[in-house]
Amino acid sequence: MTDHRTRFLQLALRAEALRFGEFTLKSGRLSPYFFNAGRFDSGAALAGLAGCYADAVDTAGLDFDLLFGPAYKGIPLATALACEYARRGRDLPLAFNRKEAKTHGEGGTLIGAPLAGKRVLIVDDVITAGTAIREALGLIRDGGGTPAGIVIALDRQEVPPDGPALSAAEAVTAESGIPVIAVAGLDDLLAFAGESAELLDQRTRLLAYRARYGRRADQIDAPTGGTAT
Repeated sequence: MTDHRTRFLQLALRAEALRFGEFTLKSGRLSPYFFNAGRFDSGAALAGLAGCYADAVDTAGLDFDLLFGPAYKGIPLATALACEYARRGRDLPLAFNRKEAKTHGEGGTLIGAPLAGKRVLIVDDVITAGTAIREALGLIRDGGGTPAGIVIALDRQEVPPDGPALSAAEAVTAESGIPVIAVAGLDDLLAFAGESAELLDQRTRLLAYRARYGRRADQIDAPTGGTAT
């Protein structure tokens, strides 16, 4: 694993954003792990997370010039990433959306820098069904911007109960042609658990879960510019 993936998983464990046990997901599946980016709830934790995002994006070599955070979790994530890039000497414009359009003042659903003419990187925590990401893509295009990519923290690399054998991230890329970059994926979590004596028991459960619901690395044939984990 590259360093940013290891750092991210270590940070997630310390912040208890990544937990092991038995968790019932929205899909009804019983998962041996759960990820909640909302647990990165301090300045230091967010700064560390933003550094992992930036390294993942830079490693992918994506070309963009504006950050967009979908409401709600994408807003602090994109903001933290903008601050990280400023620390690295790159001052990027930032925008995000409201869940409900404002009917007074400046109105509208968008806040922050104008999107027109910009290559936009969407920053979010995960892609579950892809609904929020598809909404963000529409907002960006309506604002005159061009979606350049999507970066998320964790790709669970699962296929849906019904439909094509694509993960949610792969489905977004297949539908839109826009690359999805993940700081880490389930395959990385498995490798990370295999290197830790404390997590070896969890790795067995993760392997069983992937065998039942997941997309294994040797099955993934992402299109050019597609899902990167």
